[in-house]
Amino acid sequence: MSGYHATRFVHDPRRDVVWRALWDLQFARYVPPDGCVLELGAGHGHFINAAVARRRIAVDVWPGMVEHLAPGVEAIVARAHELDAIEDGSVDFALASNLFEHMDKAEFAATLAALAAKLAPRGRLAIVQPNWRLVFREYFDDYSHVAVWSDRSLPDFLAVNGWRIERIEPRFLPLSMKSRIPVSRALVRLYLLLPWRPLAGQMLVIAAPARGSERR
Repeated sequence: MSGYHATRFVHDPRRDVVWRALWDLQFARYVPPDGCVLELGAGHGHFINAAVARRRIAVDVWPGMVEHLAPGVEAIVARAHELDAIEDGSVDFALASNLFEHMDKAEFAATLAALAAKLAPRGRLAIVQPNWRLVFREYFDDYSHVAVWSDRSLPDFLAVNGWRIERIEPRFLPLSMKSRIPVSRALVRLYLLLPWRPLAGQMLVIAAPARGSERR
């Protein structure tokens, strides 16, 4: 993966605008004022920098992540399942954006198991992910993709690994920022309000670990 963030996934300030809007419009509701937010595969830190919480944690195997994080964000340079530095039951909300298509199923399952232990009782995981059913022609334009997920297969995989699905949006966001379309908070809000979202290629899944009798 050497050079990936300098070629395929370069820093784009428009993502700051998008993630600030998404935090306010979609994700802030899941986090109490004194809460803890975790981003897995944080990359350039667009989401975790936009999050508002008492504690913010960014995890990525890429050491360059550290220089992109806002003051106060804790950096853990590690693989997504290597979460020993985080206390069990301490995370209120975790986000993984465009991460799990880069993992094989064994690592994905290990990440889900590790994360389940770190989430608070009312903690949630949000996954923003390319939806194979919508973007199968472009899916492997990214040479680092190793797994295929759709809005049907991803919830099933989560369920068999002990997670309860709370929300699925097959068409959540456009696949890529690689266009000349202008970006603003107002446009993001309008896009999310549309009953049918043009160019949508990424899905949203929100899930929580199944507890007690739910696992039976």
